[in-house]
Amino acid sequence: MEHLTKEVFLEKVFNYEKNKDWKFEGELPCIIDFYADWCGPCQMVAPVLEELSDTYKDEVAIYKVDTEVEQELSAVFRIRSIPSILFIPMDKQPMMQAGALPKSALENVIKTELIP
Repeated sequence: MEHLTKEVFLEKVFNYEKNKDWKFEGELPCIIDFYADWCGPCQMVAPVLEELSDTYKDEVAIYKVDTEVEQELSAVFRIRSIPSILFIPMDKQPMMQAGALPKSALENVIKTELIP
C-alpha cells in the first residue's frame, strides 16, 4: 500500500492543476484512504485495507493519504471527517465514503464498482 504525496497523486490519480474536470490518470481502479495517525477508526481500517491490497494487488491499487501531511489534497477533496475513503473506478466518477467501513462493505464496493 503506497502513501501518496501531492506529486504522486497528480501523476497517478488526478492532475487537478492541469484538468478542471475529473480525469483519472491511473492504470488500475483505486481506493484512497484519507487518514491521520491519531485517528482510532483509521487505525481499525488500516489492516483491513492492507489485507485487501494483498488480495486484489493486480486488480485494484490502494493508497493512503495522511491528512496532516497532505493538507492540500485533503482540501481538494473537502475532507471533513476521517477516515474518508475514496473509491475510483476506471470509467466512472469517484465516490467518497466517510467512516470506517467493515471489510465486507469494502469488498462489496471493489466487486460491484471497481472490478465488476
